[in-house]
Amino acid sequence: MTERDAEGKEIDLRLTRVLRNMVNALYGSLERDIDSYGLSMETFRILELLYNKGPQPIQKISDTFSIPSGSITYVVDKLEKKGFVERLPIPGDRRKTNVTLTGEGQSYFDQIFPKHVQKISENLSFATDEEKLELIELLKKIGYGIKNRQEASNK
Repeated sequence: MTERDAEGKEIDLRLTRVLRNMVNALYGSLERDIDSYGLSMETFRILELLYNKGPQPIQKISDTFSIPSGSITYVVDKLEKKGFVERLPIPGDRRKTNVTLTGEGQSYFDQIFPKHVQKISENLSFATDEEKLELIELLKKIGYGIKNRQEASNK
């Protein structure tokens, strides 16, 4: 192994540690924010999906978050009891239902979501918008590269 290869591997290890520490700090802060609203991360993610994307079938929610459909059903049941969501039949398919925010759920998320977005912005305020855009592109490049390599090795 050349000295350059060794330096490259050391940089890779350092980058991995820095990314892990940053993600842990960011998500720790966001989890505390979500906890302050009396919601679990899973519940918040489902409400956020419905808030931003509209009604969704339970199976799509399950697939989106890689959560077993039984667990999603349990969470939706709890949200329904709180009055935040309701199940509506999907026209043309009586076996399936959409989960949608109720007026109360919409109103509740209208109150907390802007605060959550503000918390995200505060956490990321240490970088300029230009730096954030550059980071987005770099992370996508690495992510797609990893995904493509895995798909190629699975063939």
